[in-house]
Amino acid sequence: MNTNYEISEEVFDYLVVVNPDALVAKDVTRIRQFVATELSDTMMSAAPVHVALFRSAFPERFQDDFVDMLEEVARKQAGFAIYTAKIDALRHADGHNSVFINVANPKPLIDLHRSIMQTFELKPQTFKPHIMLARGLQDAEVNMIMPLLAQQIFVRSFNCHCFSLLKRPASGGKYERVKDFVFGDIEHMVGSLFNYAAA
Repeated sequence: MNTNYEISEEVFDYLVVVNPDALVAKDVTRIRQFVATELSDTMMSAAPVHVALFRSAFPERFQDDFVDMLEEVARKQAGFAIYTAKIDALRHADGHNSVFINVANPKPLIDLHRSIMQTFELKPQTFKPHIMLARGLQDAEVNMIMPLLAQQIFVRSFNCHCFSLLKRPASGGKYERVKDFVFGDIEHMVGSLFNYAAA
């Protein structure tokens, strides 16, 4: 049922992400700058560095419920390490291409994505965790940069112990951080003393 109130309400684009540590983010930005220079596109290197987990658009009045549900996911989640690997490209159905860094051990992120989907009672989707380098590229641009990038193995790792909720107006603009959600399952944290408590 659409009332005038609902029609006039501003909708926000919400994004749940995992942020790499500062060192990895810096290295990713350096590769983005290289790609941006090669393609003469300076906007590319300015985007935040993250692994996107979940995205949804809705009016702000639902934000508190959304936050509560994400807190529930984080409370049950244990920390894990993320390892990156090679740089890859993907051609989308619309004919544009993305270039990204693969995650070498995708299972923990796939499991976290599944937990979020289940919490919101959504059907599981195919999810391939990655760190975006460039999107919306033409075939010619990909053919130009991939031979330069494919030689590079981007082997890095970082510990994941939280995820963040970002938002921006659905009409566009810059994402702003709403909240960080620290994982609460300390007992199963890798390297935790609790792992040995029952031994």
